[in-house]
Amino acid sequence: MANIVQFENVGLRYGTNAETLSDVSFTLSAGSFYFLTGSSGAGKTSLLKLLYLAQRPSRGVIRMFGEDAVTLPRARLPGFRRRIGVVFQDFRLLPHLSAFDNIALPLRVAGMEEEEIADPVREMLAWVGLIDRADARPATLSGGEQQRIAIARAVITRPEILVADEPTGNVDPDMAERLLHLFESLNRLGTTVVVATHDLHLIGRVSAARMMRIERGRLHDPTGELRFPPGDGDAVTS
Repeated sequence: MANIVQFENVGLRYGTNAETLSDVSFTLSAGSFYFLTGSSGAGKTSLLKLLYLAQRPSRGVIRMFGEDAVTLPRARLPGFRRRIGVVFQDFRLLPHLSAFDNIALPLRVAGMEEEEIADPVREMLAWVGLIDRADARPATLSGGEQQRIAIARAVITRPEILVADEPTGNVDPDMAERLLHLFESLNRLGTTVVVATHDLHLIGRVSAARMMRIERGRLHDPTGELRFPPGDGDAVTS
């Protein structure tokens, strides 16, 4: 299976502070499913920012889609970012737009003709089970509904990589499992999925998933082997 992402000895420093990430090396295989775990403050969100090109590393090499992402000219960044879907922990839905228009936003930004937008947006609404909430504003949606709209918006462009930062942190266990099934469905269509989570009970529910664990800015188990401590079949210690 071809690699879609490669990190080599990547470090990240904010200002003059000590490195937040140090000597991070790993590869992501195209079409695979990965969990990124670690305690609070371990560096998960910083690593995800590098993955969706919101941050440049302080050192090291990052290759994405066969190209050097570190030296990529700024003019080409929007095109690269359109190949990556992002689900933020705080949803980041635009409050003045309906569910339909929030999902349609990436298509409009990409320049799609208006008459071509309705069908794929309705398909996404149906996929996340919210076709009857198309006209609802975010403030009238539950947390789980907002998260599903955020997921639909992230995948409407059929990204090659989906990055999700603690996507189940604000929903109940039943909704968390439903969201996980949505990610699995997308993965079966060929998208590489990376889910950062502290909910370790979810990890064992995706049989084909791999796991990477980050602690104190350093990556453990970079091969993605899913490992559990003896006698604890659904948890991973840090």
